[in-house]
Amino acid sequence: MARFKYEGRDKKKIRSGIITAENRKAAVQKLRDDGVRVIDIREMPTTALQKDISFGAPVKKDQFIMFLRQFSTLMRSGVTIVDSVKILSQQVESKALQKTLGEIDEDLRKGNSLSNSFAKFPKIFEPLTVNLIRAGELSGNIDESLDRLATHYDKAYQTKQKVKSAMSYPVVVGVIAMGVVIFLLSSIVPMFAEMFAGFGGELPIVTQFVLGASEFVKVYWYIVLGAILLFVATIWGMKRTEKGKLMLDTFLLRMPIFGNIFKKSALARLTRTLSSLFSSSVPILQAMTMTEKVVGNAVMSKVIIASRDSLERGGSLTEPMRNHWAFPPLIPHMISIGEQTGSLDHMLAKVAEFYEQEVDAETDKLKALIEPLMIVVLATIVGTIILAIMMPMFEMFQNVDKL
Repeated sequence: MARFKYEGRDKKKIRSGIITAENRKAAVQKLRDDGVRVIDIREMPTTALQKDISFGAPVKKDQFIMFLRQFSTLMRSGVTIVDSVKILSQQVESKALQKTLGEIDEDLRKGNSLSNSFAKFPKIFEPLTVNLIRAGELSGNIDESLDRLATHYDKAYQTKQKVKSAMSYPVVVGVIAMGVVIFLLSSIVPMFAEMFAGFGGELPIVTQFVLGASEFVKVYWYIVLGAILLFVATIWGMKRTEKGKLMLDTFLLRMPIFGNIFKKSALARLTRTLSSLFSSSVPILQAMTMTEKVVGNAVMSKVIIASRDSLERGGSLTEPMRNHWAFPPLIPHMISIGEQTGSLDHMLAKVAEFYEQEVDAETDKLKALIEPLMIVVLATIVGTIILAIMMPMFEMFQNVDKL
């Protein structure tokens, strides 16, 4: 949003001040709506502190879903596309989306189509969104395309949140456990180490191990910190290369316990995306290309590319899926039935619903299992450190009693 310093006149007096708007034209229009005739208006320079700072996606997924729902409702109520965009630009919560819709509004008034206007902002509107809107423009059912998009993103968002929720608990507890252990080894154990130094007798093996670990953390803390940073940097670097991402995604899918959730989540996203594209009459090769980009897993993307190439050569869509370990037999079987019956979009939607329900069940089961397991692990680690401190002290007390 830009800031403009203006001078103008209303019915009573001359007015001046500062107004915020998308551009100069929008600022003048705002003032006119307030009954001010503009005499002079100039854009103010934007300092670094005044710039919007954002991290991650420019628009939160739940806000984007709400925008699609509202857009669909306005269209079904008979409001024109231009008026719908104008209304939504004034009421959406996201500043990035407000600014984008303001520019799209101007673009639409110049005679451009909604899909082409969306395509100019790829960071907000994915190719999936643009193509489904374009399909809606061709069929005259943009409201249905918007509603289908909202449902698609909502289902994908809910599934992703379920997986995040299941994974967050062990991660948080693991970080807390690591923090507690480092604190005990670096601050508490050294205080007892001096006491044990004058003990004279041989310390228990557990105590010797804990004291050794404490000495290592205290003296070589920079190695511990460096190892953690190196691990994070390695993962980050692998994600930025095609080969590294493939290795990471293969590891995630093959992980014990968690791998099943990651696999079913990716399969739900894949089948849901294909179903949405096919139901909007997007050509199959184009649909496969778009799905490969949004599935979010390099292993499955590779199989989708193989399936698309197989189709281009006149082969079977399902053959690469049948021969890959990441795809259960259900997927190619249901696709084959859908091809034979002419209801591929419907079959894929059913498969997506199945895997979404599977993710729900798996995450609930995992939460029930992981909570007591993490408590036991944390109690074992902390208990070992406490036991290592207490065992020599008990021996000291026993020796004092004997004297």
